[in-house]
Amino acid sequence: MNRRLFAIAGLAALSACASLPRGAQAPGNAGFELLEPLSAVQADAAGVTIRVRSRGCTTRGDFAFYVEKDGPVPTLAFGRRRVDACSGPAEPMEIAFTWAELGLRPGEPVFVVNPLASAPAESP
Repeated sequence: MNRRLFAIAGLAALSACASLPRGAQAPGNAGFELLEPLSAVQADAAGVTIRVRSRGCTTRGDFAFYVEKDGPVPTLAFGRRRVDACSGPAEPMEIAFTWAELGLRPGEPVFVVNPLASAPAESP
């Protein structure tokens, strides 16, 4: 298991917490800074779609997710397996995950614990 996926798994203990104080880290030194900042999250009948920044080298396979179902509402976290090392401008990229692959039922409430970041400016 790589370091980022291990960090995401460490967030399981946070499923009951809505937020942490500024500068706090998740248990086991797995901080929120290891989660991918998302510029948008959308849920529909098909699943969950996240919008991330890509410099041109990001693929769907570069992302892992972690679902914690121990609390009253499942908690969902997304992280990169590989860093996008390209040098192009940051552009938005959407990545979709089906409810089936997430192991969740359509319409079931879910908390997403990733930080929300502003979307990169659109290229003219």
